[in-house]
Amino acid sequence: MASEPFILRWGILATGGIATTFSKDLLIATSTRDAHDIQHLITAAASSTSTSRAETFLRAIGAPKEATAHGSYTALVKDPNVDIIYVATPHSHHYQHTRLALEAGKHVLVEKPITVNAAQARTLYSLAKEKNLFLMEAVWTRFFPLTRAVQADIASGRLGTVKRVSADLSFWGDVEADFGPQHRMLNMDLAGGALLDLGVYSLTWVFLVLWHLQKKEGRVGPGVKGWMSKYAGTGCDEMASVVLDFPGAGVGEVEEDGTETVKDNGDAHALALTGLRTSHQPNPGVDMPSVRIQGTKGDILVYGISPRPLSYTLVPAQNERRAKLADFEVENKEFKIPGGGHGMFWEADECARCVRDGKLESEVMGWEESVQVMEVMDEVRRQSDLVYSEALESVEYPLEGFGV
Repeated sequence: MASEPFILRWGILATGGIATTFSKDLLIATSTRDAHDIQHLITAAASSTSTSRAETFLRAIGAPKEATAHGSYTALVKDPNVDIIYVATPHSHHYQHTRLALEAGKHVLVEKPITVNAAQARTLYSLAKEKNLFLMEAVWTRFFPLTRAVQADIASGRLGTVKRVSADLSFWGDVEADFGPQHRMLNMDLAGGALLDLGVYSLTWVFLVLWHLQKKEGRVGPGVKGWMSKYAGTGCDEMASVVLDFPGAGVGEVEEDGTETVKDNGDAHALALTGLRTSHQPNPGVDMPSVRIQGTKGDILVYGISPRPLSYTLVPAQNERRAKLADFEVENKEFKIPGGGHGMFWEADECARCVRDGKLESEVMGWEESVQVMEVMDEVRRQSDLVYSEALESVEYPLEGFGV
């Protein structure tokens, strides 16, 4: 007889757009993606302003009628019917709200970026370890089947030695008309700016390739050169460009027994881009790659918005002088999101399995990698002299004004 699926009970902290998208994905049956070993249940949600707002949220997403609406985040993390908290507030508040949940003994999935700076991320991971709690940054892109397929192609050695990665997530638009100074994208009081909100996805692609092409033992962070253009209205960054040097990145190799190893083939470079006035896809009628992974035997071109990729092309290296270097033809691979969802349920499935198995961190999106990405963004901000308020950068807890 098959065992009963493990049920993970979720509490949703905040009721904005990302919370709505994530929660609707949670409510899609896991069977639609052949995940029969786990299930998700939304048992509570909280608004920092009122219980009625939380009630409206629960009704709007179609949560079970038994789900409890809370009028404060403190009440939510104390709810005995909640196993894990999904933190969906602006990233300026991630540290305080994640710590609130951890201090209350709850597992946590916190939206990207996990915090405003690396010091805050390290503090949270140390606290999770101390309290024996699962904690993960919600980088949903890492759990897409496409992303895993890209990593498998690289690990198989099909691209040869990977030497360069470029990734872009930029939204063309009228910054003033589309956002305004109080919008979270531009508001310095909410840690606004392109790098933390959008650039983290460009860095995600760089790291899921080049960080993992370093030997696991002795991985080191990349060299960093960064530039920012600031929005005159608020002082946040409206464009950021980051050049990275990864020492010891190489090529994946698969042994006969199926295990993956890495052969050191020298360093590799990366370019991570983001901005608010240009776009990685300026014309929806013209397909352009948002990510390019370049190896000595071929390239991978990833199409569509980089956080939610649905297709990629393998291009073998070939020219008249060098002839064909790869053992494959051009391959186009397309992926669909099952169940009519957005694709955020795959990271939730990872949370359920980790909690079920007693793991404190995900092997796919681990603590060290999250900290390394935060350190890169810290360094880019340092080089461009972009500093948020003392409260937003602080590891002190609790602080007034954060709803804790």
